[in-house]
Amino acid sequence: MTRIPRHIAIIMDGNGRWAKKRNMPRSYGHQAGVDAVRCITSECTRLGVEYLTLYTFSTENWNRPAEEVSALMGLVLTSLEDEIFMKNNVRFRVIGDTERLPQDVQDKLQATMDHTAGNTAMTMVVALSYSSKWELTKVTREIALDVRDGKLQPDDINEELISQRLQTRFMPDPDLLIRTGGEVRISNYLLWQIAYSELYFCDTYWPDFNEESLHQAIADYQHRQRRFGKTGAQIEESETQPSDQ
Repeated sequence: MTRIPRHIAIIMDGNGRWAKKRNMPRSYGHQAGVDAVRCITSECTRLGVEYLTLYTFSTENWNRPAEEVSALMGLVLTSLEDEIFMKNNVRFRVIGDTERLPQDVQDKLQATMDHTAGNTAMTMVVALSYSSKWELTKVTREIALDVRDGKLQPDDINEELISQRLQTRFMPDPDLLIRTGGEVRISNYLLWQIAYSELYFCDTYWPDFNEESLHQAIADYQHRQRRFGKTGAQIEESETQPSDQ
């Protein structure tokens, strides 16, 4: 409990394959995935995780069949009715190109953010109509316009400036990135932010990812040494040095 990740990001993969194994439509898998979100949100709050970021719908997902996209949008609406936010004192935020979403979904997202703004136990962030390439292209365009208009000089552009312009500027970078479903790739998710995150891949389909699965991922994280470019010896030395306090 002394090394709980402050920020966990998850690529929730495997809903469709989970449903296919049961000879059910993909929408059935997405609905089961919402149940897993409720479970993991509650457990992360109990463990003391401060931020949970869930990859819900990418900009590339707009290319899926229209009926699946429509079902997913409907699921967003119904899942936001869940009182899990208030029950667990969880604040809700969203990142992504939300202007592409149907107006009723945009309205519900804003209403949920407003309703939960005072909650303090954890912040649950949904990446919706999001991709890192979209995010970084948007930031690059904004910085270029500021340079053109004389608001910035080229020498002003650094890592801190870029981080302050990202959709995720209100929270720390992920400590742990989990991907379920057996695929071993990042899929255009938080590419800037996970530069030094610990990565954990598992074969479990998202609807089956439960409290025990989460505990296994965190235990794996706790056995790693996070170096951030330093040597293992440097990290060990810093950990053994007495505190100034």
